[in-house]
Amino acid sequence: MKNKKIWWFAIPLILFLGYLIYDSYSQPSIEDLPGDFKEVAFVRNENNKGGIIRIYAVTVGYQMNAAYDQAADLFPVNDYGSTTKIYFFDKNKPFPTALQLEDPHYDTAKYEAINILRRTGTSK
Repeated sequence: MKNKKIWWFAIPLILFLGYLIYDSYSQPSIEDLPGDFKEVAFVRNENNKGGIIRIYAVTVGYQMNAAYDQAADLFPVNDYGSTTKIYFFDKNKPFPTALQLEDPHYDTAKYEAINILRRTGTSK
C-alpha cells in the first residue's frame, strides 16, 4: 500500500520535471526566425554593477524577409541602464568576427552594417 502512494506522488513529479526540461530546451533562438540569422561576434563589458554593455554582430542570409525586431528582442537586456546593441551584416559580404567596446565597435572601412538595433533596460 505504501509503495502505491509513492508512485502517485512520483509520477506527477516526473512528468512535471520532464515538462520543465522540455520547455527549457525548446526556447526560440535567432536561428528559428526568418532571415537566416547567425551570431558571429560578441563583446561585453566587465561591469557587473549596472551599466552592462553588450555588442553583437549577426549575419543575415535573407534580407527581404528578415525579422530584425524579433531577433533583437531575443538578445538579453538588464535593468539599471544596460544597453544591448546588435549590428546586422549581409552574410554574403565581409563581416567582423571580433568586436570592441569602444565606438566604432568594428572597422567601418571594411564592414558595412545593413541594420543596427539597440535595446536598453529600464532605470530603477
